[in-house]
Amino acid sequence: MNLLYESESFAVMHVLANDTGEAASISKPPTLERHGFEIVDKRSGKEVYLDGSWAEMFQLHIQAWQENTPTQEEVEDTLERYTGLAQQPVVVH
Repeated sequence: MNLLYESESFAVMHVLANDTGEAASISKPPTLERHGFEIVDKRSGKEVYLDGSWAEMFQLHIQAWQENTPTQEEVEDTLERYTGLAQQPVVVH
């Protein structure tokens, strides 16, 4: 898990897919490899996990931010849109 962004209001982590080396495939059944992003809304105490097409869409935001450095307000406005999906309370972070 890599911390990508943190402020007083939000934390964003990139969760990498499981390692599927040869030894792992022998001892465990195969699993779907997917990376995702966890967005924590510190103000509400809730988080949302984005995977699949949601993660791909969020990845496009990250790529745009790398090309055109946004202001903190622009980043947090984007994160605010995703946190409307947040239903899971944060238990440990």
